[in-house]
Amino acid sequence: MPPWPRTRQGRTSPPRGAFPRNWWPRPRSAPGKAASPPASPWVFAQVDPEVEVEPAVADGARLADGQVLVHLSGSARSLITGERTALNFLQRMCGIATLTDRYVQAVAGTRARILDTRKTAPGLRALDKYAVTAGGGHNHRLDLAAMVLLKENHIAAAGGVTAAIEAVRRGMARTGQTVESDVEVQTVTQAAEALDAGARWIMLDNMPVADIEQVVKFRAGRADASRILLEASGTIRLDTVLAIAGTGVDLISVGALTHSAPALDLTMLLTTGPVPCPR
Repeated sequence: MPPWPRTRQGRTSPPRGAFPRNWWPRPRSAPGKAASPPASPWVFAQVDPEVEVEPAVADGARLADGQVLVHLSGSARSLITGERTALNFLQRMCGIATLTDRYVQAVAGTRARILDTRKTAPGLRALDKYAVTAGGGHNHRLDLAAMVLLKENHIAAAGGVTAAIEAVRRGMARTGQTVESDVEVQTVTQAAEALDAGARWIMLDNMPVADIEQVVKFRAGRADASRILLEASGTIRLDTVLAIAGTGVDLISVGALTHSAPALDLTMLLTTGPVPCPR
């Protein structure tokens, strides 16, 4: 759909009292990634249902400095009223996608996939996780019901790694529900115990690279190695992620993707008069 109606002659012209609008992304230090979920249409729909929103690039596309991200058409009053809220959503989403892309590019050529976490802004989890996928990352569990994650406090309360795993199995058998289970460990000894207990997904939390490499070797020596996922997590940074990926882990979860992503610099600029309809 064009951002404003076409005339009978097939030419474009804005409706009376309306002005075409453009949002121009301005990455400051690195190329950006587009992530424009339905948040913008939602915002302007609350302000004025007559405002039309037309994405200028696909989600996941790379953005150059000054490139148009979204075309808007509507009354100046409506557009300016919704400007800040819409920009807040877009800057956050594009910022998450951009940071995710940097992590994905950092581990290119390894087997590791970049995952997000539940460390998202309250009320914005679905949008935050959508932005991660726009940046080339993958989603970890969406909520507590999506999978079991046995963390250190669960293990301490249960009396150990094996006891915690067995407690989850009993609970699933009792309720008839089956979901994926991820077991968090902090040491090589705990990881070996989780492997012996039949864990199929093990999170290596804040473990040194040398210890991660040892756990990867333990897995390789097992007959069921191909059925076991190893995930590295805990204070993963851009300057350390490649070394961690090089150990042979399958997954690397990064909380910073959603709790510390810098907002991408965007601004909304108003233009007046006929503007060529975007193709």
